[in-house]
Amino acid sequence: MGKKKKIEDPLADLLRDVKPERLVDLISELALRWPEVRRECIAYLKRHVQLTSDQSRRADGEAIRALWWELLPDLRDLDQYGGGDYSVQDHVGDLLQQIEKRLAGGKIEEDVRRELLEEVLPFIKSGNAGMDDNLYEVAYGACYTEDDRRLLARAFEDMKEEWPVSRARGIYRSIGDRDKYLELRRLRMEYGADFHDLATYYWDRGEREQAIAVAEQGLAKGKGRMDELRQFLAERALVAGNRGKYLELEFARATDGLTLDKYDAFKKICTPAEWEIFEGRVLERLCDAWETEQIKIHMQRKEYAQALSVLTRGKYAVSIWDDGYRLKAAGKLERRFPEEILNYYVSGLGNLTSNADRREYARQAQVMAKVRHMYLDILKSESRWKTFAVKIKLDNLRRPAFQEEFARAVPGWRELA
Repeated sequence: MGKKKKIEDPLADLLRDVKPERLVDLISELALRWPEVRRECIAYLKRHVQLTSDQSRRADGEAIRALWWELLPDLRDLDQYGGGDYSVQDHVGDLLQQIEKRLAGGKIEEDVRRELLEEVLPFIKSGNAGMDDNLYEVAYGACYTEDDRRLLARAFEDMKEEWPVSRARGIYRSIGDRDKYLELRRLRMEYGADFHDLATYYWDRGEREQAIAVAEQGLAKGKGRMDELRQFLAERALVAGNRGKYLELEFARATDGLTLDKYDAFKKICTPAEWEIFEGRVLERLCDAWETEQIKIHMQRKEYAQALSVLTRGKYAVSIWDDGYRLKAAGKLERRFPEEILNYYVSGLGNLTSNADRREYARQAQVMAKVRHMYLDILKSESRWKTFAVKIKLDNLRRPAFQEEFARAVPGWRELA
């Protein structure tokens, strides 16, 4: 049997008879109509044609233009409607990342980069497309020179909004424009982060006394988070040999939003004698910490009764904030305080006499498994378990979904009678 004759593509056959200038017209028209076609044509030429350095740079620039034109309709829709489908956002984000990657090569001509900035900045100013991170990265990527960065800083400054203005401050600081940085910095000196930014600016430039003065002022007048300011001053107090001031600053840093990690870190920097002085002061602040952190610290200190007291203030609950630690602590306290932990688990069953969806039944069944464990494995009382469980089973006989979920999670549930 002979070879099959290769079927000729009719389009290819037609193209062979077309004059080159007509092919150029055809491809150009298609590329103008569909940006993705333009991008593919440029990529094809770069792969298969030996281009001069100037042609290669122009091709890279045209590829960026094609990417921008391809994403622009979707970006306009996202900006108009305040976001959109995840698939559209992902598509636009992917194309913006491709632009950023091409810019990072450092070979894009200035006219393309400036044109791209003019296109991107209105969307940054709007801030309504949900693509801020990608757009900012493209804007930064389009700036190769100090003049580019200064142009971008002025554009951010003209937006009159704190977030872009803060970006302008950062640019002026990075290019060494002291007057513009300080001018914008003084417009906002409200939060601890503002004072920390200015203090580190002065410190990096060798103006040490001014830096310390600004940081001290921030501790006295600033709002919000102070961790960075305290750390800044603590490090300098330690170097200066002022251990008393250093410890007071670290104490304030540790107890502002006290956690087990902060507790451990502060204890570690104290000598035994210093910890003896500070321990009571730290514990006085423990009541201000999140309850989960209170439990962690009490458990580490082997203060089990205090940990139990905090744990059982509320009902059993699985919180996204404690990473399951409350249940871990309850498990560690079962043998020390069996009745209390049993009651804690029972509180997690919730309402067992009303209809719920299957997901709630499944959750209740998981809690019931813990109740069973307490009765049988810890308290060693099968009779109490049966009395408790049989009533719940009988009260819910007309809820088949309830029975199915409990049978799945609680050993021996079907046999209870």
